[in-house]
Amino acid sequence: MAFPTPPIAPVRNPEIKFTKLFINNEFVDSVSGKTFPTINPVNGEKIADVQEGDKADVDKAVAAAQKALEFGSPWQKMDASQRGRLLNKLANLIDRDCGYLASLECVDNGKPYAAAFFVDTQGSNTLRYYAGWADKITGQTIPVDGNYLCYTKHEPVGVCGSIIPWNFPIPMLLWKIAPALACGNSVIVKPAEQTPLTALYIASLVKEAGFPPGVVNIIPGYGPTAGAAISSHPDINKVAFTGSAEVGRIVMEAAAKSNLKRVTLELGGKSPSVIFADTNLDVAVEQAHQALFFNNGQVCAAGSRTYVQEPIYDEFVKRSAERAKHKKVGDPFEHSSELGPVVDEDQFHKVLSLIDSGIKEGAKLQCGGKRLGEKGYFIQPTVFSDVTEDMRIGKEEIFGPVQQIIKFKTLEEAIERANKTDYGLAAAIFTENINTMLAFTSRVKAGTIWVNDYNIVRDQAPFGGFKQSGFGRELGSYALHEYTEVKTVFVKTPAKM
Repeated sequence: MAFPTPPIAPVRNPEIKFTKLFINNEFVDSVSGKTFPTINPVNGEKIADVQEGDKADVDKAVAAAQKALEFGSPWQKMDASQRGRLLNKLANLIDRDCGYLASLECVDNGKPYAAAFFVDTQGSNTLRYYAGWADKITGQTIPVDGNYLCYTKHEPVGVCGSIIPWNFPIPMLLWKIAPALACGNSVIVKPAEQTPLTALYIASLVKEAGFPPGVVNIIPGYGPTAGAAISSHPDINKVAFTGSAEVGRIVMEAAAKSNLKRVTLELGGKSPSVIFADTNLDVAVEQAHQALFFNNGQVCAAGSRTYVQEPIYDEFVKRSAERAKHKKVGDPFEHSSELGPVVDEDQFHKVLSLIDSGIKEGAKLQCGGKRLGEKGYFIQPTVFSDVTEDMRIGKEEIFGPVQQIIKFKTLEEAIERANKTDYGLAAAIFTENINTMLAFTSRVKAGTIWVNDYNIVRDQAPFGGFKQSGFGRELGSYALHEYTEVKTVFVKTPAKM
């Protein structure tokens, strides 16, 4: 995806300002004193050692978060409109420091600076959207039978745990804390161990904005320790997780076994992009390319199954391979770089292993498929044709720069094959026929369907999946339902109200 030159120049060696846990508005060492390294994927070298949180630290954060919600506390008695003003102030601070944050994301995540600037730091708009909702979360007055005044209230769920992925560290953090805070909850966030640095910097902005102590707590650490402690904690009332379906099951099980806390899950995908012969081929090739290669394919909703109708299949494959061959991979701080490295060594080896499986299982490698350079985790943009859904690359989530192109004949076949997956996060259709579009959008099981476009996500519209892509919704007014409890009140009255 082409981005304009950011108006703020990057900082090639950003100062690492915060590496400690953030609990009760203070940066503190972990109880254990352990640290873990966060690695620059460009060169495989350590950026910094970060304090490693675990159960003892989560317990401290929960105590702070509970205290922030006590009756009469500054957060509990704060006017809803003031909560909105604090969210707006935090958004302004992120905008103020967006160049530094984007540069930090380049170093910690490996994505190009322009992408980090125009996608990740624009999460501040999510804060503004929910700031507007803070004083508009209302219940109903219900005309029930009998002499009663009946009304409902939407109250905060309580202490909310959020477990954040590494592919979009800033937006995913803000997608979760913005609606939670707008509704009056307190939050405990575990950023991904691969990318903790921007979350910790945003913690400093939370304090600068004036949020009371304990309202936002950030605990970097590992999933089996810090993440598990959040999922299983008896005093956390809700957990939101974005990540793999495998870990999502673990989170859900821990939530059930502890206190039946609420859970929302935004999990993986194997989303189909379906290209019909009547579409504009130039547009479809480019959109399908961006659907897969945006953010190095490290997108849960990536268009990772590209279905192309038989009459245009060969030409589509040819143009897609040429587009991928000319994609610039390199230094994230160079504006000409469209892709940087994948996030870490584990992901690097996983992607290369899946590429090897595609070759062995009979898919035709059109381009790429190898490592780029001797340092870091760079992979050539890769295109396969003649892919089938029984191949590993046709059914598993690769999360890397690997496009799989599959041939189909009819609309009925396309719908059936689009649905033949355990996932249901997103889908796209490219066609000029409105009847084809309507049939596809009504029958394909996916949380978001794009028509003649891809990767359009807006704060005002809900995002989430069907089937094993999870449940619950983020963004839009729908997300507010995930962070409130509905209380019904009956008031006996002397006469019919």
